[in-house]
Amino acid sequence: MSAGSTALEQLLREAHLAAGHELPELARRHVDAFGGVDVVFYLADLQQRVLVPLPEVGRPERDEVSEPLAVDSTLAGRVFQRVQEVVQPSQSGGATIWLPLLDGTERLGVMAVSVDDAGDDLSGGRRGDRLRSFASLMAELIVAKTVYGDAIVRLRRQAQMSLAAEMQWSLLPPLTFACRDVTVAAALEPAYDIAGDTIDYAIDVGVARFAVFDGMGHGLGSARLVALAVAAYRHARRALRPLTETCLAIDRTLVESFGGASFTTAILAELDSRHGLLHWVNAGHPEPLLLRHGRLVKTLHAAPRPPLGVDVARLGLAPEPAVGTEQLEPGDCVLLYTDGVVEARSPDGQFFGEERLVDLIVGSMADGLPAPETMRRVVRALLAHQQGQLTDDATLMLIQWPTPDPATLLP
Repeated sequence: MSAGSTALEQLLREAHLAAGHELPELARRHVDAFGGVDVVFYLADLQQRVLVPLPEVGRPERDEVSEPLAVDSTLAGRVFQRVQEVVQPSQSGGATIWLPLLDGTERLGVMAVSVDDAGDDLSGGRRGDRLRSFASLMAELIVAKTVYGDAIVRLRRQAQMSLAAEMQWSLLPPLTFACRDVTVAAALEPAYDIAGDTIDYAIDVGVARFAVFDGMGHGLGSARLVALAVAAYRHARRALRPLTETCLAIDRTLVESFGGASFTTAILAELDSRHGLLHWVNAGHPEPLLLRHGRLVKTLHAAPRPPLGVDVARLGLAPEPAVGTEQLEPGDCVLLYTDGVVEARSPDGQFFGEERLVDLIVGSMADGLPAPETMRRVVRALLAHQQGQLTDDATLMLIQWPTPDPATLLP
């Protein structure tokens, strides 16, 4: 058995009895077996503006690792943005290797490992491979242990969160996922006060299912409405109900619960991930956008039905939704979004607009940025457009079929 295998097994054994706040100390005790002498974790805050150091309990914080690092203006931030490792030599002959922390393709932050010498094997050799394996394992442990305590959750928050946002974040799936068939990247703002917007998805054998909801109103009432809509969506989806039945099941649940007084717009979509055939229904929501070869090809139109939760029977309207169909080409992207994105107004009254949104996405992808970084930059631009204060929830979900280049998502 190799020394690397033994080190990995020892770390895994000890990790079984480690809490989230104990991971920095666990990592430091084992990093030498993977080629390092010290290690520090930096986790991205919810808005992915800064990378916050994860402190080691019982160890005095060092000045150089006690402050957050800006994502847009630091070496660590560049590693996070581009999902690429960087070796930073020191004057002493050693170095710091900065590595992305990934849960699958979900960017958690970065890991800084100090080494005694900056040899060539840090980048492409055996030591580099061992440190990348170490980073992968520690990222998975951070995700696994986060649900058992609040220390890591609190660390990633840079502001007080509303109760409505707390509900929404507890329901959300990871905002990034990729397999060979499909890539999903989503973003929600304002992160600490979202209420009526949310997304959901499920990737299964031969099919990927997506949903975006935009509930009426704000605050706790809107959060309750959308939480129920997501629960009804998952219930119908997991029962393998067809798209139209899923839509009607959500609608019935909301009408029965709120008496037609509360509603949510929605896009519900299914993608045949083997052949690229997309189906969707539109319940009063902005139409999805189809991007191909770096440009907007079309909006995806299907006759919309009223928002879910509206008592259409009382209004004399037909509840049955129309199903849209589109054959995707390899490399296509489908963008789902809420009206809070394109209708965001600058102080002088200019809308953010569909054209600006598409230009930002196309430009970022042309620069070779991974899909999650593209979404992050769109949100940053959206916040800048409204001088940091959104007046409505803004949500985006970008779907790529198939995953164009896994190398852009992994180090």
